[in-house]
Formats: sequence, C-alpha cells, structure tokens
Amino acid sequence: MKKIGLIGGLSWVSTAAYYRLLNTMMNEALGSVHSAHLILESVNRQQYVNHVIRDKNESAACDMILETARAVEAGGAEFLVITCNDVHRFVPEIQPHLNIRFLHIADATGAAIKADGLSTVALLGVRKTMEGTFYQDVLTKYGINTMVPNDQERDYIDASIMDEMVKDQFRPETRAGYVSLMKALNDRGAEGIILGCTEIPLLIAPGDIDMPAYSTTDLHCRAAVAMALED
Repeated sequence: MKKIGLIGGLSWVSTAAYYRLLNTMMNEALGSVHSAHLILESVNRQQYVNHVIRDKNESAACDMILETARAVEAGGAEFLVITCNDVHRFVPEIQPHLNIRFLHIADATGAAIKADGLSTVALLGVRKTMEGTFYQDVLTKYGINTMVPNDQERDYIDASIMDEMVKDQFRPETRAGYVSLMKALNDRGAEGIILGCTEIPLLIAPGDIDMPAYSTTDLHCRAAVAMALED
C-alpha cells in the first residue's frame, strides 16, 4: 500500500471528510480492520485566505501550498492529494518542484463523467474554480464541455461556501437554493453537475436532484485509494 499525502485545512471540514472517506474506502477494499496509510499536513486556512482574498497575492498562496507539499513529501508520501478543488490551480506551477506527483481532482472527476457518457456538465465551486480555467482545461481532455453559472448564481454559490460551509454550517434553506439553481442549470443544457467544492457534497445528498451530481470529494478519494493499491 502506497502512502497517501494529504494537504488539508482548506477547510478542516472537508479535510475531515477526506480522512473518513479514505479510511472507509480502504477498509471496503481490503476488509478486516485495514485503514489508509497516509500523512496529513493541515494548513491554517485563515493564512491562505489572507493571501488570496485580503492581499490578492496568488504568489504567496502558491508558495504556502508548495511549502506544505514539500513537508508532506518529506514525510514519506508517495503521491499528493489536495483536499480542496480551487487550490488545484497551483498544481502546474508546484509540480516541477516535487519528486512525487499530484492526483488531480479534475482528472478523477473527468474520468467518471466520461464513463457515464455525459458531454456537458455545470461546474459549481468557489469563484476561483468557476471563473478559472484549470478545471475546464482538464475536462476538455475528456471531451467534456463545462458550463459555468451566471454572475448572480456565482455570487450566491461563492458566498454560501465562504460564509457557511467552511464553518461547518449546512442550512436547509441553502440546500433548497442549490437544488433550485441546479434545476435551472439543467434547463439550460447541463446533463450533470460537478459539486466542485469539497464542502458542497456535505450539503447536497444524491437524492436531492434528478440528474447526475458528481461529488469531487468522493471521486478523488476513490481514485486515491485505487492509486495507493496499485502494484
């Protein structure tokens, strides 16, 4: 079993979900009392947010993640998993400085969507995810077109994540708002929805909408377990 390296704290809420899922899935794969072999470096989210939002300093944020990745690598990890979608925008810049590779969350997601035969999906997440290109660039390799919510919808999604979910607040009215928003995206041509923030799957259950919804947290963890068990 390979040692999984986790970069967490972005937020602690989704990091806890990753830890639970990785161990649950590893136990399902191997049985008995097996659990995942992993190392976790959890960063201070406030420091990261200060770099990105207050100071608008992407370079400082990237350096913070690089330093964390190096610490995880030094701890014996054999590949890296970032427990946050939008931080993957730094992967192309960070990867050349490491001797182990990232398991990219968009690759895990794209492979699942392609296997289901969908060609157009809507992407939900924080503003950096929805308005950036790092997700769309990966999905294009899988032949998948990416829809992005409109300005008002992006404002709502970003605010609900930043003001509620990363604080471990999951409100029924927010769930209802997401269900309505996703139905609207379906009406505009989305065949499925990427829950592209690792907190959103903690809000939306599989039965909440009548269309495929892809939990990036679940897909990323399944791909990590599969990679850890590769010969």
